[in-house]
Amino acid sequence: MISRCFILTACLLSSLAAAYAQSASFSLTIHDDQFVPSEIEVPSGQKIQLVVKNERAAASEFESAQLRREKVVPAGQQVTIFVGPLRPGTYEFFDDFRPTVRGRLIAR
Repeated sequence: MISRCFILTACLLSSLAAAYAQSASFSLTIHDDQFVPSEIEVPSGQKIQLVVKNERAAASEFESAQLRREKVVPAGQQVTIFVGPLRPGTYEFFDDFRPTVRGRLIAR
């Protein structure tokens, strides 16, 4: 009985690891007063990983009402944000500490 539970658990963990490995990863940098790149094309229907790096000397906050995400990015550090799967469309994001700093994800 214990060996069956072990095998089932191992299969489940293997499936989860494979699903995690399939997440597409995209990098985004907050540099001066802009996102670089300001526009990222991502695959629709798939969970994606955004690695947001803040090169500024002050904290920033990645925020998007459409993506339902908000995350403070300390000065000189980076954070990872998972979103999706997304439907095809355009999803706006901005720096909540400086709302004029904007960008967008385009899911295709």
